[in-house]
Amino acid sequence: MVRYLLALFILIALPARAEEIVLGLSAESVGITARFDGDDILIFGAVKRDAPPPDADGPLEVIVTVSGPLTPVMVRKRDRVFGIWVNAQRERINLAPSFYAAASTAPLAHILPPLVDEIYAITVPRAVYATGVPSDDADDFSAALIRIRESEGMYRTLEGDVALEEETLFRTRIALPANLTEGDYRARIFLLRGGRVIDTQETPIDVHKVGIERWLYTTAHEQPIFYGLLSLVLALVAGWGASEVFRQWQRR
Repeated sequence: MVRYLLALFILIALPARAEEIVLGLSAESVGITARFDGDDILIFGAVKRDAPPPDADGPLEVIVTVSGPLTPVMVRKRDRVFGIWVNAQRERINLAPSFYAAASTAPLAHILPPLVDEIYAITVPRAVYATGVPSDDADDFSAALIRIRESEGMYRTLEGDVALEEETLFRTRIALPANLTEGDYRARIFLLRGGRVIDTQETPIDVHKVGIERWLYTTAHEQPIFYGLLSLVLALVAGWGASEVFRQWQRR
């Protein structure tokens, strides 16, 4: 409780913003098709000032995060019992982003104080919350989920990937994998000086299926009976076509 009260006091005590973010995106939506093999989002912008940048507070740093939809995840731990691997423990993580990337101008440990990270949930561990059944191993399950998704390319920490010119223009490119989850994504940008957040900006990114994939997805969820019948008809036609081709081949 004391930590959260201190965080609230810090937010209230922040001075009026002398530096503000002017943000831009290369694309505000991403369409998923049958041939979708990933995409890149260029996030760029500038720092608007009413006065020269203050030198006493240290250099300007920029952090950019891109987060996918929050979905519940059940993480299971496997143990060997009588020579057989079985699921021995499990933990429900209610707020895990399907995709998360954090890019920065410098190593996060050097520019992002732990309390600021706790307030804004910037790093990957802070973006994942284990809020299921209380367990002494909840942090271990969260760490396991992070390791798995980092190996899959779904969680990324890109330190040094934000280019900053003359403390005014910044840009970074976030690579989106092929196995994106459809939904509302959000990009957040943070300006920091001396370990303090002096401005933030957030913008949505719409990721959705398009074309025949969109029609199949909508039909399956809104008209399941029709979708089932259509799948059955297509299977019968495909089976008949294969048998007919085989019969014609035998006659030769």
